[in-house]
Amino acid sequence: MRFSALRVFAEAIRGHKGWEPLWRNPDPQPAYDYVIVGGGGHGLATAYYLANTFRQSRIAVLEKGWLGSGNIGRNTTIIRSNYLLPGNEPFYEFSMKLWEGLEQAFNFNAMVSQRGILNLFHSDGQRDAYRRRGNAMLLAGADAELLDREQVRAMAPFLNFDNARFPIKGGLLQRRAGTARHDGVAWGYARGADMAGVDLIQNCEVTGFRIEGGRIRGVETSRGPIAAGKVGVAVAGSSSRVMAAAGLRLPIESHVLQAFVSEGLKPTIPGVITFGAGHFYVSQSDKGGLVFGGDPDGYNSYAQRGNLPVVEDVAESGMALMPMIGRARLLRIWGGIMDMSMDGSPIIDRTPVEGLYLNAGWCYGGFKATPASGYAFAHLMATDTPHDTARFYRLDRFARGHVIDEKGVGPTPNLH
Repeated sequence: MRFSALRVFAEAIRGHKGWEPLWRNPDPQPAYDYVIVGGGGHGLATAYYLANTFRQSRIAVLEKGWLGSGNIGRNTTIIRSNYLLPGNEPFYEFSMKLWEGLEQAFNFNAMVSQRGILNLFHSDGQRDAYRRRGNAMLLAGADAELLDREQVRAMAPFLNFDNARFPIKGGLLQRRAGTARHDGVAWGYARGADMAGVDLIQNCEVTGFRIEGGRIRGVETSRGPIAAGKVGVAVAGSSSRVMAAAGLRLPIESHVLQAFVSEGLKPTIPGVITFGAGHFYVSQSDKGGLVFGGDPDGYNSYAQRGNLPVVEDVAESGMALMPMIGRARLLRIWGGIMDMSMDGSPIIDRTPVEGLYLNAGWCYGGFKATPASGYAFAHLMATDTPHDTARFYRLDRFARGHVIDEKGVGPTPNLH
């Protein structure tokens, strides 16, 4: 079943009685060539590219809940590639290019909206740092524009430009950045993978790994053992717990990241705006709600809820940036479990167990990386060689001292 304007029109006339489920709901087979643990965005994208790009078969995705029940459906929907370091910027620019053709590729409306992202700066030193980052983006093939105060005012006149502590002096703009519908991305990848023959198995929790002679032989699940030639793990905040079942200890901590949505408002925010003097970012959904967030909670947790001090900090940052936000009522708050790596950058690599692969450490930026993460992980699993844009994301980089410290704040996960 392919979607088209004609099909939508025809179904509207027939009362929408001809639509079929987006994917099958099969029982697990005894054995597969590839098993992907985790039915979120990264796991589904990996299966999609394994089947469609690398022409592999006998693939299964195992999800302990329902597809898209994790962080892929609990984020603030931002997509961008405005990074600085050579270990990150080419990868995220590759992801942006995939975003730009994604909906046509898997024939599903993921509501990709390239409305732009504006990073504000509040001091001369910060302006110089943003200029450096913008130049790095341009060298990597991305787009970047350094705006002065009046150019920012023309875009967002409602900002508090004359705040005594944090005066707005300009911003770094990436026009190709924007937002996408988070669950639409999961559904699109799931549908595309299913159409390519991938088994998407829900309510199937992986409880252990079958390892013989240092090589993976399969997984133990709540629905019985499943043999596998290769196993890829992409379970975000649960990475440490799942990989512990394989005898591996990861350089990762799990923290809660809270997100917020206001009541529906008239169109106000032109794109995504970030506060340079604090960790605060805001955009506006198609329903009119302001979607915003800030720092993760500073303690380790597997609970999908946060604490009040972070709520207060995010609210204070929002008020400093745009005081009018204080008039909006908060509609809901939720939390996602982030797998925070020791340098704030991800891991896409083979593990010491032959045939076992890891995709983890995305901190609070995993959504924008979904297409490139899935493509690079599929490339690694299919060819046993890292994709060129992900060659720095080695698991052993912490032991070798080759960290990718994008924000330069040291080996403290709660500060990234």
